[in-house]
Amino acid sequence: MNKQQPSLAFGPVPSRRLGKSLGINNIFAKHCSYSCIYCQLGRTTQLSFLRKKYYSPQRVFKSVEEKIKKANLRNEHIDYLAFVCDGEPTLDENLGESIQLLKDNFSMPIAVITNGSLLYQQQVREDLFLVDYVSVKVDSVKSSVWKIIDRPHGKLEHDKILQGILDFSAEFNGKLVTETMLLNRINTKEEDAFKLAEYLKKITPSCCYLSIPTRPPAEKTVVAATDDELLLFYNKLSSLDLHVEFLTSYEGNSFASTSDAEGDILSIASVHPLRTDAVDELLKKTGEDWTLVAQLLSDHKLKKISYRGQYYYLTVIN
Repeated sequence: MNKQQPSLAFGPVPSRRLGKSLGINNIFAKHCSYSCIYCQLGRTTQLSFLRKKYYSPQRVFKSVEEKIKKANLRNEHIDYLAFVCDGEPTLDENLGESIQLLKDNFSMPIAVITNGSLLYQQQVREDLFLVDYVSVKVDSVKSSVWKIIDRPHGKLEHDKILQGILDFSAEFNGKLVTETMLLNRINTKEEDAFKLAEYLKKITPSCCYLSIPTRPPAEKTVVAATDDELLLFYNKLSSLDLHVEFLTSYEGNSFASTSDAEGDILSIASVHPLRTDAVDELLKKTGEDWTLVAQLLSDHKLKKISYRGQYYYLTVIN
């Protein structure tokens, strides 16, 4: 493993969907089945649709256990244990075993944030049947638009993915939500809204989240949907009695900290690029100052990027 690889567990971090979640990054950096044009972590470096073993379930468990102990010492509340990665968590062949190990040892509910691209596989669906909450991405039900936005691995078939999500929704007993990233003039036509609403009605998720990029996207040409475009989708989905919410605002800076400021910053910023004010709060919690950040930038462990009038800090993984 690269010596700059952050901890497998990070946080707790603020989540617009899950309250305070302890994140679990169970795959190698930037291994994904998609290379989404809006990804806040940049382009995918290892595009794959084949499952394989990454970290052992025991190592995932130990990382989570250590973070929970530190959170308890600081009276940090945890609402969920969440598999949310700098790639696609279901690529991990050990995912089901890791989930079961966590369920056997901790009482907190477990969530998985997935792009849904592997749900056509029975084993992937069975792995996710074990958890309490699944968020699945549906950016478009039109194959041509899906390819533009999500830039999937060439072996993936959109029809199979959409059917896999439907099959999963029919059997899953936990809370299922969907998330759609809306990008100006790419997937925001009235036809897009109509087709998406028809498809999501078949899934009947607990909530259909509509989002826009709130952190720097992989491609600089990406532009967030306008208010009118967001309203079009809201009205179209709501007209079919779907519960709709927006994910269009910054989730805040209440990131938990341990006594290791460098470890906190690098582990969190590998999955959640940190705004300047969030880094400042983390530094204050540990008694460090911006000298540490300057050193991380100088050592090329951290990079600084600008987006919509704010600066963000992102972990560099070689």
